[in-house]
Amino acid sequence: MALHTIAVLLQEPVSLFEFGVLAEVFGIDRVDEGVPAFDYRVCAETSGPIDAHNGTTVTAPFGLEGAVDADLVAVPASTSAKTPSSALVETVRAAVDRGAWVLSVCSGAFTLGAAGILDGRECTTHWRYTAELAELHPLARVDPNVLYVQDGTVITSAGTAAGIDAALHLVRTELGTSVATAIARRMVVPPHRDGGQRQFIDRPVPATTAESLGPVLTWMLEHLDEPHTVDTLARRAAMSPRTFARRFVAETGTTPHQWLTDQRVLRARRLLEETDLPVDAVARDAGFGSAALLRHHFTQCTGITPTAFRRSRRIPA
Repeated sequence: MALHTIAVLLQEPVSLFEFGVLAEVFGIDRVDEGVPAFDYRVCAETSGPIDAHNGTTVTAPFGLEGAVDADLVAVPASTSAKTPSSALVETVRAAVDRGAWVLSVCSGAFTLGAAGILDGRECTTHWRYTAELAELHPLARVDPNVLYVQDGTVITSAGTAAGIDAALHLVRTELGTSVATAIARRMVVPPHRDGGQRQFIDRPVPATTAESLGPVLTWMLEHLDEPHTVDTLARRAAMSPRTFARRFVAETGTTPHQWLTDQRVLRARRLLEETDLPVDAVARDAGFGSAALLRHHFTQCTGITPTAFRRSRRIPA
């Protein structure tokens, strides 16, 4: 499916941050940076001002008819998302029925649940609301720990910044790694966080005087083709291996090994899309060492082999 027309469905009161996430990813013209132009439509049932708290109002230029032919229908958070109107529910359900993408941010998942499209699907929302979502929609397979979930053409995400990760995941899926990276670079956010990372740390982070791991993460990205262990990375961070491992999970939501694997797969995706390098060379450059190891991890992360991915996503020179 193409990803050209984007319809954002607003409900009163509008949660500005979650709405802003969608506007930042899809609503800004970045054609000069290699990002395709989106037909971005903000839709609502009313043509008048919509309350967005703190004395702010938002006006949607489109009615719900603006979502009829959209490639993506996105639902940001709102306290009224749990009791959406029948017209809005029908708009979301119709989008799924015709094969369009549907994406929710934070409590927007409740609207998808009311439309019946979470039944039998894996999904998530902000960790504060996952139990309620599961109670209201018992046929939904709610995962309280992940940042975002894609099940078919339905993507649900956790609170706030997880919506950025989910939106960039969709851009990467439909338009390729380079486009997603270009948007992420402008937003000054990581180009890829795997959806399976935890929403929050469920135990206190041990006190430490160590600085942020940002410099170490940057160095790791610049040296993905080299072997790394927790011991060697801990020495670079001037920490004990145990402290480094704890701090790494606290700052990234995943282990050093999984973070490296995800970043290496991301580099391999880009090389497969944009170069004619043989798979063996892609494996070495991405840090996997051999085509067999690349194939194993790449297939685990993407569901297809590197060769099949290249055939479907190769960007002509």
